[in-house]
Amino acid sequence: MIAARGYEGRRVAVLGLGRSGLSAAAALRAGGAEVIAWDDGEEARAKAAAAGIELADLARPGALDGVALLIVSPGIPHLYPAPHPAVEAAMRAGVPLDNDIGLFFRSWATQGWHRFATAPRVIAVTGSNGKSTTVALIHHVLEAAGRPAQMAGNIGLGVLDAEPAHDGEVLVLELSSYQCDLARTLTPDIAVFTNLADDHLDRHGGRGGYFAAKRRLFAEGSPDRAVIGIDEPEGMFLASQMAEGPLDDQVIRVSSGLKLGGFGWSVFARRGFLAEWRKGRQMASIDLRPMKGLPGAHNHQNACAAYGALRALGLAPKQIEKAFRTFPGLPHRCRHIGEIGGIAFVNDSKATNAESAAHALRAFPRIRWIAGGEGKAGGIEALAADLATVEKAYLIGRDAPRFAATLAEQGIAHEISGTLEKAFASAIADANPGDTVLLAPAAASFDQFESFEARGEAFERLVRELAEKPG
Repeated sequence: MIAARGYEGRRVAVLGLGRSGLSAAAALRAGGAEVIAWDDGEEARAKAAAAGIELADLARPGALDGVALLIVSPGIPHLYPAPHPAVEAAMRAGVPLDNDIGLFFRSWATQGWHRFATAPRVIAVTGSNGKSTTVALIHHVLEAAGRPAQMAGNIGLGVLDAEPAHDGEVLVLELSSYQCDLARTLTPDIAVFTNLADDHLDRHGGRGGYFAAKRRLFAEGSPDRAVIGIDEPEGMFLASQMAEGPLDDQVIRVSSGLKLGGFGWSVFARRGFLAEWRKGRQMASIDLRPMKGLPGAHNHQNACAAYGALRALGLAPKQIEKAFRTFPGLPHRCRHIGEIGGIAFVNDSKATNAESAAHALRAFPRIRWIAGGEGKAGGIEALAADLATVEKAYLIGRDAPRFAATLAEQGIAHEISGTLEKAFASAIADANPGDTVLLAPAAASFDQFESFEARGEAFERLVRELAEKPG
């Protein structure tokens, strides 16, 4: 754990007692602060009380008297669509707002660092899609290269649950827009922006506010190096703001699809090949196509972002390429499970909407597609341009009939299987060597499973059972 510094002997309030709130409360207490806390959920309050945390309804008059700081958990609105009553009370009382990320950046460096031969570094990754894969890939390469590393934030540990830094260690953080938006301190050594797509717009007052929250990691943090995906206008704008000019290599521009040879430093992927260019010269090239843990253009974009951050740390291209080859992918995110009889199996249960499923449908040439569940608004209508690789769809869950109607309009072969087990059996019966059986539901899981993880685990269990059958 990292003890929160700067509040010894002072009274600090924590709003929201999920993972980040409990972690912040523990870190503050470890740093000598007096902590009071609140959560609107009775179960969360009971858990905090069992941990010895003083509880008080922070929205009640007088609850914030003498409080030096209010730590707000990421899931709690502080501005849009409306501030939580306790947040509004804090603002009216002039109590500063912060979150666990701000506490972390205030507390990460210690006086003991003067004994280190190499100062620890922080890489912070934000964006709409691909953050988790990019963070996990950076962490994987660092470990493979023998560099001490941790990953935290929205992946792995809560940020304050990370261990205090070791000599030369790299901490890789995944940061959401909620976390970037409220943190009073943001000082990464290397900041990464993957991409931007409409998401969480109600919490940020629209797309502009959503982008502004992510932009804070760069504008407030002034990182030594910025790795920025420029496939959307917002990324292009951010790169232009951060760079002193086109040849400024403090900014590493990243793309999946665009050739970026005219900048000071760039990394891009085209037709499955990653290329690094610096000051008008190609420095390295990596064939990403055989890497089963990084299938599809969206993962090639993640690979480019991770590569840029790793090169900014000083790792050699050959080191990075070697480790890329052993990256297994993240669970339930377009993960290659194995091959049986020439048929590949891919678990993308995390694809809970059409946009996410589209990435997987573009990644493989001949697909036996298992889809369905609790469909989102619009169902799979947005996938019309991405269905050419689908040999046949096998539909499960509540909205299978709605998905079937859309596929019928597109002339795509399909059947309503109902359950995952039946869909899997039908796909196996129809599949030929060279096909990919893909679970990319384009729907939530809650009609049949408790989570997308449970759905993905059920799919992987079916693959294992098939592999264990004799003959």
